[in-house]
Order: sequence, then structure tokens, then C-alpha cells
Amino acid sequence: MPVYLDNASTTKPCAEAVEAVKHALTENYGNPSSLHRVGLYAQLAVDRARKITARSIGAGADSIIFTSGATESNNLAVRGACRAYGRKKKRIVCSSVEHPSVKKTVLDMEKEGFEVIFIKPSHGGRFEPKDFVQACNSETVLITMMYVNNETGYILPVEEVFGEVKKKFPEIITHSDCVQAYMKLPFTARKLNADLISLSGHKIEAVKGCGVLFVRDGVRLIPQMTGGNQERGLRSGTESVPLISAFGASVKKMSDDIDERLEKVNNLKSYLLEKISDIEGVQINSPDDGLPYIISISQPKRSEIMLHYLESKDIYVSSGSACSRGKQSGVAEQFGITGRRADGILRVSITADTKESEIDLFAEVLREGIENIRG
Repeated sequence: MPVYLDNASTTKPCAEAVEAVKHALTENYGNPSSLHRVGLYAQLAVDRARKITARSIGAGADSIIFTSGATESNNLAVRGACRAYGRKKKRIVCSSVEHPSVKKTVLDMEKEGFEVIFIKPSHGGRFEPKDFVQACNSETVLITMMYVNNETGYILPVEEVFGEVKKKFPEIITHSDCVQAYMKLPFTARKLNADLISLSGHKIEAVKGCGVLFVRDGVRLIPQMTGGNQERGLRSGTESVPLISAFGASVKKMSDDIDERLEKVNNLKSYLLEKISDIEGVQINSPDDGLPYIISISQPKRSEIMLHYLESKDIYVSSGSACSRGKQSGVAEQFGITGRRADGILRVSITADTKESEIDLFAEVLREGIENIRG
């Protein structure tokens, strides 16, 4: 059996999500915009998923916009907010370790005349809330910062930063990419002080191709796709009932035991760190207080070589963000991880279903690879 430890890249769909897709494809296959009964049943399925998702972050159903994934959600949030509110205000404040779908989008906005301020971690590798707050002023249109870094598991101080920003400048739009935090850490939109929140289906045991953008009531966005005015006119295009149904089914399954799963994964992380603690040349990159689902380590061999060695033994991890396709994203450097240490990064991402025996095998093969791979 394969040992799959790359869940930050994508998760295996749960049985509930698969069944929801099957039902929508074979029985509930109508177009939600159709005015007849078959269309109505499809619309009701979308409405159910919307309510389930909204409830999971303490929001109203009307605030949930379904998209094709977190990349689209992030693009709609950043571009949509800047184009809605950026006629006079031209500053964007952003963390330096964002996912490419945020980072590249704010750089595109820079080409349109916006000033982008990237906030970096301190020399100790930690983000200081005051750095974000001090970068905001009356000219700031948007502040965007992810909740959990997808490469290291670092938890950014979103709640504290957004709270302080809203006290000083309530008109600034606050956006958080919560893809790696959703269904892993308990949070609500109100607690985060977030106007916009991006979520992804395939990170929570749903299906690829479906994401969510939470849009707080009263926040305006300029749509990036126009057409039939679906999703409150913010995301035109016929809704994918199978994928949206799967999203709702997965959220319904996972919402009730977030704390229990978090405790279990914390124990699994501790077990993993213990098993690799005496392997020569292995260093831990993730912070002690990071999200336990993601563990970044460095080992003496080049990441690509070790990945292929592990794969030859049916063990699957990654070298960082899957979206970088093997290229270094620059996130490690922002956290002070450079040189050979950066060249040897492996990201191990687990779930509550990960078995200790799988961790045992990973540690054994990692040790074997370090000892046997030449160069």
C-alpha cells in the first residue's frame, strides 16, 4: 500500500464527497438556473452546500460565493477589491510568503499603478503584527495575509493584525487565504476580522475544481468573469452541482470534530519528529507552534533526488508547494532557510487518518536514502 504524506497538496476525497458527486451526476443533473423541477432540485443542492459552508465559518449563506478553486477566489478577492475601491487608494499590504495566486496577483496590480508593500518575517523567522499594522495608512485599499503557510505550517497572526487594522482604518479591506487552515483550525469570519476569505475543496477531502470566497455583507467586488449573473453576479457560469455538493458533504462530515482531529494530528507530529530526531543531517523547519498537519524538514540530499528515492518505495511527500512544480518558491528563504538546507527541503503533510506505521516506514526509508544515495 502506498504511504501518502502529501495532503497539503491534495487530499483523498472522502466517501461522502464521492457519493455526493455520484448522486449529482446520475440523478440530480439539472442546471440550477433552469426554472423547472429538475433545475430546482439542483439549485436546492447548491443551497444546502452553501448553508453548510456558511455555518462552518459563522457566516450567512449569502456571503458564500462558489468558484473553481482557491486560485480563482484569491484572484477575485484581490483584483475585485482593488478595482472596486482603488480609484484613489493605491496601497496593498501583503505578507511575503503568500501562495502564488495571491503574490502574482498583487504584482499584477502593481503594474496597474498600485503600491505593494510586502511584509517579511523578522530575523527570528516570525511575523510581527506591528509590521503589518504600521504599513497600513489612509491610502491602503487592501491587506492580504494567509492564515497558515502552505510550505511550513507557520500560523500568521491574522486575527491580531486584522483586528488592529480595522480599529485604525475600518475602510481597509481585509483578505485571508485560509486554504490550509480550513477544517484544521477552528475559526470564524468574525473572529478573524476578515472581509474576504478564500477556501479550497480538494484540501478538505472534497474534489478538485471547487473553491469558495466568503464576501462579508456590504463589501463590493468587481467581477472578473461576466455572463449569466450566477453567484450574486460575482462569478458567472453554470454552477458545478457535483463539485459544490461534494464540498458541502465534506464540510458537513468534518465540521464537528476539528478539535479532536487537531489533537490527534498533534500527537502524530510529535511521533514523526521523534522518529526522525536521530537521523543524521535532518533539520526541522516548521515552528513548534505551527499547524501540525504540515511538517517541513531539510535533509542532506537534493529534494528532487530524495523525492524519487521515496517514490521508488511507494512513499509520497513533496519538496514544498505543489504549485511550484519542483521549483523553489522563495518562501523558505523568507523564513531564513537558505543554501543546502533549502535544497534539501521535504514537506510531509499528514491527516488524522495517517497511521504511525506509515510514519515508521517513512522514517526508515528516509534514513536509508540518506545513507545510500551518493552525492
